[in-house]
Amino acid sequence: MNQRHTDQATSEAILEEKVRKVELLISNLLRFGVLASLVLIVGGTVLLLAHHSEYLRSGVSFQRFVEPGDAVPHSLAGLATGLKAFSGTAIAVLGILLLIATPVVRVGVSIFAFIYQHDRLYTVITATVFCLLLLSFVLGKVE
Repeated sequence: MNQRHTDQATSEAILEEKVRKVELLISNLLRFGVLASLVLIVGGTVLLLAHHSEYLRSGVSFQRFVEPGDAVPHSLAGLATGLKAFSGTAIAVLGILLLIATPVVRVGVSIFAFIYQHDRLYTVITATVFCLLLLSFVLGKVE
């Protein structure tokens, strides 16, 4: 009977260690994603204002930034072109996209975490949520 309790305590300790490692990984992922997006957004904004100081002096209309055009990239191709040109706006948009992608990546990592923990139910649930998130990105195209 004593051996059974020892084996059970050992397996519980191993499971707790696995859970702790997974929680630490997810915590670091979220922390890195938010900090990296903050750096990109602030850096892109500073670069934008350094290249276009008139934005600080004149009342540039907010409408210029929300209408399709050259001010803000509205596609991945436009974003890539802006990043190649080292555009501050494109860098800030990349930061916003990274901020949006961080929780989605967290769900993806959680799938592997639950597989690692041998938790089939949560693996299936998390995989379903991840597929729904990806589907929403594909079907939620803004025109």
